Amino acid sequence: MIRCGIGASLPLPAAILDSGIRARERVLKEMRKKMNGPVRITVLAIALGGLVLSVSGCNKLAARDQLNKGVESYKAAKYEEAIGHFQKATELDPTLPMAKTYLATALAQNIVPGLDTPENLKNADQAVEIFKQVLQQEPNDVNSLKQIAGIYFNIKKFQEAKDWQKKVLAVDPKDPEAAYTIGVIDWTLAHENVLKALAAVNMNDDGEGNVKAPKKVLQQISEENAPLVEEALQYLNQAVENRANYDDAMSYLNLVYRRKADVDYADPSAVKKDVDAAKDWSAKAMGARKANEAKKNAGPGGITMDSSGHFK
Repeated sequence: MIRCGIGASLPLPAAILDSGIRARERVLKEMRKKMNGPVRITVLAIALGGLVLSVSGCNKLAARDQLNKGVESYKAAKYEEAIGHFQKATELDPTLPMAKTYLATALAQNIVPGLDTPENLKNADQAVEIFKQVLQQEPNDVNSLKQIAGIYFNIKKFQEAKDWQKKVLAVDPKDPEAAYTIGVIDWTLAHENVLKALAAVNMNDDGEGNVKAPKKVLQQISEENAPLVEEALQYLNQAVENRANYDDAMSYLNLVYRRKADVDYADPSAVKKDVDAAKDWSAKAMGARKANEAKKNAGPGGITMDSSGHFK
């Protein structure tokens, strides 16, 4: 039980709080009979100020208690329960460090990727709004920037997700995950464009330039995907530069080069070069993945991976 002062438990029941206030008022009434005007005002101000400080201090302790309970619930994957504790903590002490961040993070855990129901979108909006409040106090908080980008990605607001990942890179230009995610989004949009265009003429993606598709279809794909492919290559290469063993980024470079082959449909030599590059990145991704697994399985006595994904 959290205690505040001598024998007082938190939170204070309303009846006890009212009783205390009434007792204080009786004391002040007696004092007013014995004091002149200025002195009475000073004493009254001090007494009421003490009451406010006492309640405020109790609220801060209660808020920390709620925060700790929320963390325990979050660790146990009881996200709804954690949200309740974090909300209570922010109500009791709006200045409590990390309370809003924890609340927004718990709300984000309740978001189902790809689900566009009103409840899911409401959770997403609430989490984003709270992370933005955190950013008002700490504009360069990378965690909040990443969380917002991730939320937008999960509800398929891809342009917003890219915009926020670029804000991450503005703070930390060497962040490989942010660069990787931008590349993934660009490939996703480009791939959807290809499937839609080919479906209109009853064709499937062959992954090697789709040179048998009607010229009009290839021209449409090229126009839509050229900027997406260019940006994807830029950011995926940046991700690999900043994390040499980034096998997922290498896998997407394989996929993006296959989309580049669509863009270069009018130049057969360029198409071949793109497909060859795709196969090369596929082989690199496979090699990196095997190496990563081997090093990861080496255990505590072998080579380990740090928090940034680098081996040491």
